[in-house]
Amino acid sequence: MKILMLAPEPFFQPRGTPISIYFRIKALSDLGHRTNLVTYPLGEDVEFKNFTISRVPNLLRLRKIKIGPSFIKLPLDIGLLIRAIWELAKGRPDVIFSHEEAGWFGAALGKISRTPHIYDMHSSLPQQLENFHFSKSKLLIKIFLELERFVLKNSKAVIVICRDLLEYVQKKGYGEKAVFLENFIDFNDFEEQPLPADLINKKKSEVAPRGEKIVLYAGNFEPYQGIPLLIEAFTRIKSTAVLLVVGGSKPEHDEMREKAKGLGLGKRLVFVEKVPPQQVLLYIALCDVLISPRVSGTNTPLKIYSFLKSGKPLVATRLWTHTQILDDRLAVLTAPEPQALADGISFALDSEEARGRAREARRLAEREYVYPKYLEKIREALQKATGRISTAKN
Repeated sequence: MKILMLAPEPFFQPRGTPISIYFRIKALSDLGHRTNLVTYPLGEDVEFKNFTISRVPNLLRLRKIKIGPSFIKLPLDIGLLIRAIWELAKGRPDVIFSHEEAGWFGAALGKISRTPHIYDMHSSLPQQLENFHFSKSKLLIKIFLELERFVLKNSKAVIVICRDLLEYVQKKGYGEKAVFLENFIDFNDFEEQPLPADLINKKKSEVAPRGEKIVLYAGNFEPYQGIPLLIEAFTRIKSTAVLLVVGGSKPEHDEMREKAKGLGLGKRLVFVEKVPPQQVLLYIALCDVLISPRVSGTNTPLKIYSFLKSGKPLVATRLWTHTQILDDRLAVLTAPEPQALADGISFALDSEEARGRAREARRLAEREYVYPKYLEKIREALQKATGRISTAKN
């Protein structure tokens, strides 16, 4: 099939939604479909079979687009709409496949051109207004809710990435359109060679030169991630373990380092600036415990699936963002409070029970979070949208 994909994102950049889009395109390519991606001017080009990328012009000469809703995206989205209309005029696709707010005009263009529309619902956009503290305006939230209802109504299939969104779509009355596709695929799933032991040991000695145990946080520094909570919790741990933070920028590190200095962490806190997704596996391999200290939000973090596959003990806050996939058989779950999180980290560092939960998590991942099942979900979305069954094999 010929697919017109609309992505209001800097693509490709190593962050949540662009990573998800990357693997949607890979799956479509592996299934034999042709995808034309219309996207923002920022990001690196990628190559897939039967794939082209069309970028809107960077009239504002932007160098960065922050995560979450922002007014700066408005002119880019207008450019995206114009380019989408142009691509439709050049030749009608079999499917329009839209991400995030592009679903608003993707659904409209699909209705006008009588082209089936798939909405990839990475989040509820009205909820994003509140989660990112963008606006509390009741009028704006109501407008977003109406736009979301329009998209759900006029899409043939709706991809949802977590149970929270699945339940949300069901409550809205569109459950029959939903395809539950968790973002459990990452770049390391396609690595054929294991990491060399000497490379892991070398990097580990740089992080913990005296052989200390290592607790790893990997991700961005958005407020919902709970970095301040993590740092305060770490000051309450009696162990000599090192907290390794991978992600973020130097200014963000400097701010957190200053906070940590006042709390007496000293050399027990190590920062590494944001690395390509393919390199995160190295840091997972060298650590003893993984942590996700989120304090808000409802979507499952993408990294949780990589953590489950690692076989390393995982500590996470006992919030819906985590518990829709994690339970006490798979991870160490704690209240989102400093002492509770500190106790959870200590338990994960020293307990054989925590290591047993990690082994159970790996068995689950090896059974459920595999690429053939991902491809089946993409096939299901296409079949819901078009009524055509894809028979191509990966």
